[in-house]
Amino acid sequence: MSEISVVVGPGVPADAALLAEIATRELAVWHARGAVAYARDAAHLRSLVRGSGAAVVVPGPSPEARALIGQPLGSQVVAWVDLEHVEGAGHIHGRGLWGLAWGVRHAVHRLRHPPTRRVLYGDGSAEQWADLYLPPGRTDRTGRTGRTGGTPVVALVHGGYWRSIWAADLMEALCADLTARGLAVWNLEYRRPDRHGWAATVADVAAGLAAMEGADPGLDLDRIALAGHSAGAQLVLRAVADGARARLAVSLAGVLDLVQADRRRLSAGATAAALGRPSPDTAGLGGAAAGDPGRTPEESSGHGAAAPDDVYAAASPLHRVPVGVPQLIVQGTGDELDFVDFGRRYARAAREAGDDVTYLEMPGGHFDVILPTTPIWQATAQAITDALA
Repeated sequence: MSEISVVVGPGVPADAALLAEIATRELAVWHARGAVAYARDAAHLRSLVRGSGAAVVVPGPSPEARALIGQPLGSQVVAWVDLEHVEGAGHIHGRGLWGLAWGVRHAVHRLRHPPTRRVLYGDGSAEQWADLYLPPGRTDRTGRTGRTGGTPVVALVHGGYWRSIWAADLMEALCADLTARGLAVWNLEYRRPDRHGWAATVADVAAGLAAMEGADPGLDLDRIALAGHSAGAQLVLRAVADGARARLAVSLAGVLDLVQADRRRLSAGATAAALGRPSPDTAGLGGAAAGDPGRTPEESSGHGAAAPDDVYAAASPLHRVPVGVPQLIVQGTGDELDFVDFGRRYARAAREAGDDVTYLEMPGGHFDVILPTTPIWQATAQAITDALA
């Protein structure tokens, strides 16, 4: 059982008992041991972290404590968590108290299932990388496997409404689950539009997926599944429509109709904020009513009438069908109703346009689709494994 220390720095503006409750509950979920300790000052914080197998640290506002962020503190794994938004932060931040739970998960997975290698791409931005995970028996960084045949790959693209407070740590539990099934995993990080603009996000996803080529000679790049969660599903399906290589594209609770996502003001206008402008008039997209009863597949496809320079026409999965790649659209019935609506309408429109689409709807919430212990993920993982067999 993993030992995880949770250290709360001086002056953290949160109820101490509630922090302990969150940490204790999360440790129990992941079958880890640990205790919550409260540091008097930076020196005490350092001493509490030193020597532990893994630590989750909420540094708080103290400049002395914050100066320790990123420094080696003598622990094998240190997950830093700021409850508040911190401009330019490279660690977990801005998720409120729930960020502590994500910090515990991150520490657990990094301790138990560290990535085989971090691969950089692009021009060297701190957000342009992918973590490569290899299954048991495939751990040699040179790519020499000692086995016949290559290893199929699942590339994961995280969501978070395209905001930089959400990062690739969201998908780490799936990395462990998929490698245990004999698959390699490419967990992709990318620049988000709130810091870098929409064009940078689109370019990074394309470049980050292309970087699988040559990353490890033991990967079978003829057997790739691309899977995205929430906003990440939009990025995956858009990448496939733009020509990204895949045997299967998987949407996990995807934001699949960007026009309606904007008009319904989901997540306080996240879509317009990401794309840089509100959605255009429906008539300008041509396919904005894709999947509506009475429309022909050609009318529903979103091709033709859509203005080629319109950012929504290019970005919205519903308006890019058919994409010509088999798809698995996964949706939990306990999710927000708008997501259920998007999944059903997208699957119908894609089928009508000629795509090979499997629609999987089961009980579960928005994050249950990326939680390995849930029935909806178990069914999804089996479908991915079968597709890559």
